[in-house]
Amino acid sequence: METFTVEELANYLKLHEYTVRRLARDGKIPSFKAGGQWRFDKSEIEEWRKKQSLDK
Repeated sequence: METFTVEELANYLKLHEYTVRRLARDGKIPSFKAGGQWRFDKSEIEEWRKKQSLDK
């Protein structure tokens, strides 16, 4: 499984790191905690992005 860190995902999505953490905390983006740090599965993020563009 390949994962993003908060910093990597923020760069990838062109969002602020705080926004990524807030989305994760609020359950609005697929995420999990590993060792107290947020992690994001790359395949789940791609599916989430596709769904977001379809919902618009």
